[in-house]
Amino acid sequence: MFDVTIIGTGIVGLATGYKLLLKKPKLKVALVDKESEVSFHQTGHNSGVIHSGIYYKPGSLKALNCKKGYDELLQFSKEHEIAHEICGKVIIATRDWERPILNEIYKKGLANGLKNIRKISHEEIKEIEPHVSSVEGIWVPQTGIINFKSVAKKYKELIEERGGVFLLGEKVLEIEELQQKLKIKTSNRELFSNVAVNCAGLYADKIAEFLEKKLNLKVVPFRGEYYEIIKEKEYLVNHLIYPVPNPNFPFLGVHYTRMIGGGIEAGPNAVLAFKREGYSRWDVDFSELFETLSYNGFQKLAVKYWKTGLGELYRSYSKSAFVKALQHLIPEIKNSDLKRGGAGVRAMVVKPNGEIVDDFLFVENDNLINVINAPSPAATSSLAIGEVVADKVLRRFD
Repeated sequence: MFDVTIIGTGIVGLATGYKLLLKKPKLKVALVDKESEVSFHQTGHNSGVIHSGIYYKPGSLKALNCKKGYDELLQFSKEHEIAHEICGKVIIATRDWERPILNEIYKKGLANGLKNIRKISHEEIKEIEPHVSSVEGIWVPQTGIINFKSVAKKYKELIEERGGVFLLGEKVLEIEELQQKLKIKTSNRELFSNVAVNCAGLYADKIAEFLEKKLNLKVVPFRGEYYEIIKEKEYLVNHLIYPVPNPNFPFLGVHYTRMIGGGIEAGPNAVLAFKREGYSRWDVDFSELFETLSYNGFQKLAVKYWKTGLGELYRSYSKSAFVKALQHLIPEIKNSDLKRGGAGVRAMVVKPNGEIVDDFLFVENDNLINVINAPSPAATSSLAIGEVVADKVLRRFD
């Protein structure tokens, strides 16, 4: 019997457990995950960027939690000696028609409270990133890099110090309401909980549907693949370098990211994954793929973005096409400068009308709080989101 059971030990689930035990140390808290280690999926495949919050709609949950979470994350990392670096990034317009989009991003950054961001000219860009092609840019000094698995590991340590229990290697098979409590059946046991929190990421909709029969949303997995720049060509990149993103597509475009452990990643693309946890182009789960392809929300999304989607898919299988996209920012980059790197899968929630949910989303009933949508910048925002969810839980006890 537990007071609170958290399903999923990605960075948001862990931050929620940590915040709960900070606020109410006597709670009996369990964290359940089907994997044998924490932060195995989205957190473990994260690119490691500490996001500033410049892209998000002012007043949105992403904007508010990113700003608050950013400050908390830096304080937490300093306090616990987690390696990180605030190295800054440039957002680059390479064509004149991108200038108005760049200006809108700049205005969002100001509205979201970012300090010292500034528009920079082609000449100023050449001073800090001499190999980049540009007409104009934005300098964002707040952006940084970190290893989010290190952050997650520290959350786990602090939860255990405070008496939290980890049940790893246990898949949740069923949840049912039973006399104002929840009975949660896992692959190893049955446990009972006053309240449960669903932080299951790529399977958040599946967990929610145990009690929310008319959820009317579905997680669609998108894989992002990276290349790494060979050591001899790392001089091409000094900071983080991002393009002006397509304002109608919820991804930031292929970019260059320095990593806290050394090296530079180039990417990612954004292609439909044929399996919810499909990190390779060759990973296929036919039942999950059929479920995605037959979902009317995905079909409407595909009709709207078919041309963009085909381009992303082509880049997945053609290194030359991927390199061509990267040359948009750094014309000097060549096939021989890159080796295939890792990949991650992002859980994107899609509505039946084909609209992608572009903000954090919580769905609640009496005993179950579902974190349905927590894409980027959820890792940066984890402590802020964890506090929001912890407060939702504690209101049940009040």
